[in-house]
Amino acid sequence: MNAFTFPPPPPSPEAEALRLEVRHFLRVELADRKSVEKAESWTGMDADFSRTMGQRGWIGMTWPKQHGGHERSSLDRYVVQEEMLAAGAPVALHWIADRQSGPLILRVGTDEQKKILPRIAAGEAFFCIGMSEPDVGSDLASVRTRAAKVQGGYVVNGTKVWTSFAHKSHYMILFCRTGAAEERHGGVSQFLVDLHATPGLTIRPIIAMTGEHHFNEVVFEDAFLPEGSLLGREGDGWNQVTSELAFERSGPERFLSSFVLFTELVRALGPDPSDAGAMAIGRLTAHMITLRRLSRSVAGMLQNGENPALQAALVKDLGALVEQEIPEIARQLVDQEPDAKSTQAFAAVLAHTMMHAPSFSLRGGAREILRGIIARGLGLR
Repeated sequence: MNAFTFPPPPPSPEAEALRLEVRHFLRVELADRKSVEKAESWTGMDADFSRTMGQRGWIGMTWPKQHGGHERSSLDRYVVQEEMLAAGAPVALHWIADRQSGPLILRVGTDEQKKILPRIAAGEAFFCIGMSEPDVGSDLASVRTRAAKVQGGYVVNGTKVWTSFAHKSHYMILFCRTGAAEERHGGVSQFLVDLHATPGLTIRPIIAMTGEHHFNEVVFEDAFLPEGSLLGREGDGWNQVTSELAFERSGPERFLSSFVLFTELVRALGPDPSDAGAMAIGRLTAHMITLRRLSRSVAGMLQNGENPALQAALVKDLGALVEQEIPEIARQLVDQEPDAKSTQAFAAVLAHTMMHAPSFSLRGGAREILRGIIARGLGLR
């Protein structure tokens, strides 16, 4: 059986100095934000906040300066992401572009495509991911949306679903089939899609049971994409998307989605909790410290130019378990009913987190898919 390695992240005094700056910024910026709003974690949408982050140089932090970046370390970037999530900042609109779409364009994009990067770094260009499809889910090799080659470009037909923030985004990274279905991994490509300038593209809302609008269905009906929309080489989409998933699955958003509820739980238990409460807080704290160590290790590997896709899958799977466990533990320890409209912070945050927790083990890859990846990495299948 193979073993996964998680080397210690390199020390970074600069990152820890940055942490203090970020915390001061957040204390001021989020002073009037309610706890239940903070509980939205990285699904909170605020274009003004994203632009403010861009002005401070906290988007595209690791990118070259010639593309609007700031040439800082992955650990500097990690500190910003971690503090934003722990504080409950509304980072959703720039999150995907900063996390994976921008790095993909930086790596395989044409000079023309790279002209978008400074706008991303400024917090002015937002992206969504066109991966999941009806009846396909996390089995990306089975995608059926097809881009057929025609003169001057491609004609796309198919449907993408659970597309977070598509209704607020300017661009999509579209993963679709360009070769024969039997090729699976070899017959897929990715495209840069302008969501506001592509005829034949329709965005339809999917409303969550909470009444919120984060998800969308995106339908392509004879939508024409010019040749310049292709990202990298035709047929190289599988290699591209698997390298993207190391960014998507390994960050602090994979274990901090319930963190605001955790902090409210600590407050509700008070300075002298029961033995059961103290044990639960201690165990959850140990879990999060461990996940943070693993996640920061992946950040260090990414900084070194490695592709830690297997380690990222493990972080994501373990992180979702803890995220989903926190609301269940909170319900058992505090005698308050979840109530989204309550003026009591604990009750309102508990209700919000409980309603969203089922999605934590789906987004970024379903648990069964992740465990298959981990098993193959361990040499078990």
